Amino acid sequence: MQRLVVIPTYNEVGGIEILLTEILKTIKNLDILVVDGGSNDGTSQAVAQIVNLEPRVNLISEGAKRGLGKAYLAGFAWGLERGYEKIIEMDADLSHRVLDLSSLLEAKADLVIGSRWIVGGGIENWSKSRELLSRIANKYVQFMLKLDVSDATSGFREYRADLLRKIDLKRIKSEGYTFQIEMVRAARKVGAEIVEVPIIFREREFGKSKISRGIIFEALLRVSYWGLKRIGGGGGI
Repeated sequence: MQRLVVIPTYNEVGGIEILLTEILKTIKNLDILVVDGGSNDGTSQAVAQIVNLEPRVNLISEGAKRGLGKAYLAGFAWGLERGYEKIIEMDADLSHRVLDLSSLLEAKADLVIGSRWIVGGGIENWSKSRELLSRIANKYVQFMLKLDVSDATSGFREYRADLLRKIDLKRIKSEGYTFQIEMVRAARKVGAEIVEVPIIFREREFGKSKISRGIIFEALLRVSYWGLKRIGGGGGI
């Protein structure tokens, strides 16, 4: 089975080589696509050196920072064009453990979400305020959208290619955490089977967080709009 992990990057030179090396050593029958959004710290160049030595690693250099959602959509399109059957999302900053990547690959569903907020899942080295924000955000998503998912903002997940083909990806417009929520919403709309597997999410070791007030505001605004639309429509997603 052809499997691809898509890893967006923006100024992640500190950890990207470590992550790629660990994946290559640990997971067999898995190709890697790094989508770099115009990093200016040497990230793209570091990945390009690995590409020259390792045929399983591929690189898209976008030349400019277009956002997380567009990076993943570019990765999905690249993978679907080449016939991959499973496409995985994974962060570049070592927050997602390669150990947990194995759990995603073993699960059987149209969409497998690596969840921090189910039994067996958890976080490491987070501040109480960040944990509270994430928990409240996911509770709000569940209340407004009724997606029956505990960690809708998780960016560690696996899609079957058949599911991605059913979703109208051209209509996915969100960025940041909201992209992940919108993709779960879109998957539910087409009747996807969704399962969650526990993961441990670690605080990043290198670089700076890309979370901003704009990303948080986008999530609040869009989830509220979708939720009110669902309620006003008398049901549905």
